[in-house]
Amino acid sequence: MKRREFITLLGGAAVAWPQAGRAQQGGRMRRVGVLVAFAEDDPETKTRLAAFRQGLERRGWADGTNVRIDARFAAGRVDQFQVLAKELVALQPDVILAQTPPITAAIQRESRTVPIVFVSVSDPIGSGFVASLARPGGNATGLLQFETGITGKWLAMLHEIAPRLARAALVGNPKTTAFDYFLRAAEATAPSLTIEVVPSRVETAADIERAIVALSRVPNSGLLLPPDTTTVLHRDLIIALAARHRLPSVYSIRFFVTAGGLMSYGVDQVEFFRHAASYVDRILRGAKPADLPVEAPTKYETVLNLKTAKALGIDVPPSLLVRADEVIE
Repeated sequence: MKRREFITLLGGAAVAWPQAGRAQQGGRMRRVGVLVAFAEDDPETKTRLAAFRQGLERRGWADGTNVRIDARFAAGRVDQFQVLAKELVALQPDVILAQTPPITAAIQRESRTVPIVFVSVSDPIGSGFVASLARPGGNATGLLQFETGITGKWLAMLHEIAPRLARAALVGNPKTTAFDYFLRAAEATAPSLTIEVVPSRVETAADIERAIVALSRVPNSGLLLPPDTTTVLHRDLIIALAARHRLPSVYSIRFFVTAGGLMSYGVDQVEFFRHAASYVDRILRGAKPADLPVEAPTKYETVLNLKTAKALGIDVPPSLLVRADEVIE
């Protein structure tokens, strides 16, 4: 994957720490908690946490030498978010890296003082994590995954690749993603494209199957998949159902497309975790989350699977091919 660039809403957050004189080896062992939504043996989890550790090492923090990383894995179980958050906070870490909105919320319910760096969060203001992007004001800050208009972009891309599209289901679990945040943006864009947006709130594999099968009974329908722990866990099922029912789909994460999905538009997730280490580094050196602006991505990647398009009988517009960062054939 290409290294992605980030923009800082206030210039102060982008100050680079000098490479010389990094983390002291003789000081006390610092403690970093990590709470992720997926299983420890999930390949994507391994890749992202490796990137996070690399980011820390570049700034002079070596796990087991001058910092201890305590990682917990929810394995997709919503009922474990609060349990693991309590467990991590009890360890009194210097900072916690939190993946996804519900995990960030779970940690804040346990403590409003332990510093939190969040990733994979798209509505930190609406979720109550920060007062504003420029001035978070509390114990949390981090990286904004998607800005408010992103769902409109996904919908426009779906319309571009399937011009006859009349209906699109937004599929997600409100317990594991900022569902209404994405829905509002889709509904704002839909009228200009003459598309009906159907909110499909799901929690289980059975819910997902019912929603997609019901959608497939209506001609000229498609799928929108925002970032969501639940749909990521059931990604193979979703990809298979979309193929079986010949539904064009736009995903927010690249690995859906490498696994057989049609198209994605999103950020480099691995780079997000690597970049999150810069926030952890600053907090370990004394910065307060309240003073570190939330960063927004400046570059997104479009990934297309031409093999899937062919199987769906879709002729990909040349304009979309030209804009694609990666084409899978």
